Amino acid sequence: MIAADTSTWVSFLGGEPGEDVEMLLRTLKDKQAVMVPVVLCELLSAPEISPSAAKMLVSLPLAETTPGYWERAGLLRARVLSKGRRARLGDALITQCCVDLDIGLIARDRDFRAFSDAAGLRLLIPF
Repeated sequence: MIAADTSTWVSFLGGEPGEDVEMLLRTLKDKQAVMVPVVLCELLSAPEISPSAAKMLVSLPLAETTPGYWERAGLLRARVLSKGRRARLGDALITQCCVDLDIGLIARDRDFRAFSDAAGLRLLIPF
């Protein structure tokens, strides 16, 4: 299974080009896409999202968090911050969900490199 970060979904939904967008399209066609709950929340929070886009997003299989998720995500974020790297809360939550379930992540946000280094996140787009 493969998930995509919010920035990739926004680009995809906006019709923007990019290697990450192409990879997401292939993942959707191959029925390998899974939605991370935090990403779904971020996407549905956009007031301008169309009803058809929202319907498509909620139709994807949802990755469920596992026991201890919140603690692991907090400790992961602390590990990244302790190295002087940027660690947004949403990125830590996305990363922990993907790491727990061994889900690859498509992302155009370079901040995920720090999480890949700290937790072994499988990033599917080289920066």
